[in-house]
Amino acid sequence: MRGCKLERWVGIAVSGEQLTLVDATVEVGKPLVINFDKTFKLQKGPRPEAYKTMHHQVFDYIKTNKIDLAVIKASAVSQSAGKAHLNAAELRGVVMAAAAAATQVSLQDKAQISKTFGERKFDAYLKDETFWSKSISGVTLRGGSRDAALILLAQRGK
Repeated sequence: MRGCKLERWVGIAVSGEQLTLVDATVEVGKPLVINFDKTFKLQKGPRPEAYKTMHHQVFDYIKTNKIDLAVIKASAVSQSAGKAHLNAAELRGVVMAAAAAATQVSLQDKAQISKTFGERKFDAYLKDETFWSKSISGVTLRGGSRDAALILLAQRGK
């Protein structure tokens, strides 16, 4: 973190045609305080218009809520990059552009987190109820939102 003050960060994980956004107040040495946990779905219809709408939603959320940092889960390497994987990569690019237009952005790679955050693999943290009860407070975090919250914890630990 850039100091000891409280900061507002968002963690964003893109999967398929949606993104999960976790908004948290971050302070060194304290649990993340979850302010907001929401899934944004790509609208139906032509992809360019849907991407434009998603860009506006992400940009507006970050700007309106005075977010200090957006942490985005980076693309994972895949042996079989099918259409769904490529569509998610396109959406991730839209999200990165929207976030970068509104605040500072950091990318967190799942494989790198497993090497630099704690002693376990990324997925082991997602399933650990004790870890989550000690690591977060505030709004109840949905189970599917843990990816987005974990990248915030890993970023804070840098």
